[in-house]
Amino acid sequence: MTDVFINYRTGDGDKTAALIDHELSRRFGRDRAFRASKSIAPGSAYPDALLTGLRRSSVLLAVIGPDWTKFQARLRDPEDWVRKEIVEAFTCGIPVVPVLDGRKTDRLNKADLPDDLARLADLQSIRLDGHDTETGLKRLGDLVAEMAGLHDADRDAVPPPASDSVTNSTGDVNGTAVQSRDFTGDVGGTVIKGSNGPVHTGQGNIYQNSRHVSGDRHFSGDGSTYFEGDHHGDIRHRFGESGRREGDNE
Repeated sequence: MTDVFINYRTGDGDKTAALIDHELSRRFGRDRAFRASKSIAPGSAYPDALLTGLRRSSVLLAVIGPDWTKFQARLRDPEDWVRKEIVEAFTCGIPVVPVLDGRKTDRLNKADLPDDLARLADLQSIRLDGHDTETGLKRLGDLVAEMAGLHDADRDAVPPPASDSVTNSTGDVNGTAVQSRDFTGDVGGTVIKGSNGPVHTGQGNIYQNSRHVSGDRHFSGDGSTYFEGDHHGDIRHRFGESGRREGDNE
């Protein structure tokens, strides 16, 4: 669906119209802006295409170049399409925004306009300054977004994952697992509850210097690493294959 109709005259504002179209299409999506030379396919009936595109729009941008009012014969010709599009927008109640192309373009004067276009002189215009095009296009885009209810095309895009993302695998763990990354040396302060299956907590050595077993808690090293609950996985703290601590009496 078209939201913005760009009205312009070839030879006076057509390059600026193309620039506006490019910016709005980039920001809101290609189909959101209608510009005749882009939006009407070769072989199509352009009168029908123009009127259809216009009537589907929420706002018409009338690009006013420095010589716009010099085309008096065309402005007074009911068949002139620049005139016809603006008059049709007035008839359909579509808001019209005059876009003054460049610093040297004056605001419209009713004395220079035919009666059907006289309303243009009363409308608040926006200037697109060629010396600061980026700022002007941003301002125009913000205005269009507000008037037509548009949103930036990439606003809801999901950002790519960070390049240093970490993938962890705990495998067969039932209960609470608290984990960190980049383990080096001895592992301390690691808590694993209710695990079933192999448990790996990093590169530190947690299989030596077992101190004692109390109830269902197994302490190793200096006591900073311990396991709570029933364990059925591959967890050994210098126990024999029978499950007894090596050196313990039966």
